[in-house]
Amino acid sequence: MEKKLIELKKLTELNAVPGNEGECRRYMAKRFEGLADEVVLDNLGSIIGSKIGAEHGPRIMLAGHMDEVGFMVTEIEKSGFIKFTPLGGWWSQVMLAQQLTITTGEGKHIHGVTGSKPPHILKPAERTKPVEIDTMFIDVGVASKEEAEALGIKPGDMITPFIDFREMANKDYLLGKAFDNRIGCAIALDVMDNLKDAQHPNQLFSVGTVQEEVGLRGARTASNLVQPEIAIAVDVGIADDTPGCDNKGVMGKGPQLTLKDASMVGHKGLRELCVKICEELEIPFQYQVLNGGGTDAGAMHVAGNGAPSISIGIPSRYIHSHTSMIHKQDYYNATKLITELVMRLDRDTVNHLLMS
Repeated sequence: MEKKLIELKKLTELNAVPGNEGECRRYMAKRFEGLADEVVLDNLGSIIGSKIGAEHGPRIMLAGHMDEVGFMVTEIEKSGFIKFTPLGGWWSQVMLAQQLTITTGEGKHIHGVTGSKPPHILKPAERTKPVEIDTMFIDVGVASKEEAEALGIKPGDMITPFIDFREMANKDYLLGKAFDNRIGCAIALDVMDNLKDAQHPNQLFSVGTVQEEVGLRGARTASNLVQPEIAIAVDVGIADDTPGCDNKGVMGKGPQLTLKDASMVGHKGLRELCVKICEELEIPFQYQVLNGGGTDAGAMHVAGNGAPSISIGIPSRYIHSHTSMIHKQDYYNATKLITELVMRLDRDTVNHLLMS
């Protein structure tokens, strides 16, 4: 497996939900050693690695959120079954009979599965409607509340999907959990790696944000600290290239430049600069419009006095479920685009963007 994919595997297999991003934060902190000039945390838990290429150059914020969609333990029933609440957006139809990991306060991993009724005992009315999330439970293979508590499980514990990262038969296709948004974390680190020995004309702040999946919260606080003049969010995009979909976002056809989503209208000048770079470097790209949802750019672009912002997506199938899929070349091409974008964002270019 390629070196970059080994790191992506490590990142996706970490467990980190909104409000409990410690595993990913510690990984990012370790990786920033030797790459960043300084590493700081904001008070909500986002981690910021800065690299100063030009002391008075524009402040560029590159953000990928550390949290994944998951759940939180809310109650242990007398029978030992676990009740839970979602963290982030889930559709109930993708949740039954799926393997999960409960991470206790002491860091112990407990394996479980969302329970489901076999079809033999379903009532006719139950067969025609999705199961409501608040009626679901997790089975960790115990017979009582006391036995579950003896494992260290308690309300507030983090619950995450369980799946191993893997290359598919065509090794360009990658399967795993938490591509949303460990792919953004990977790219934020890769760009720092690419610029390690480069004299870039700005101040770069690569940020692993917290709590994006519950309202872009970490991006708000991190932006208050960084005060960006230009902001780039890198996240998954929608690959609707499967049967019954519109085929507008296609895996393997390049990163997606978001025209607008529910949280932001992308900055015209910054988008045009990205297009210019893609055309010059022969990087394939796609446009994306999302009428629902948003990215960290939604918070970053209104930070301080405002920051021209763009959201760059990696087309992904089956996001906000236990398992998603991306294309390796989209990951690599997004990294190439963003690295070159940072290299071109000098003071004159940023001033020109403000007038565009």
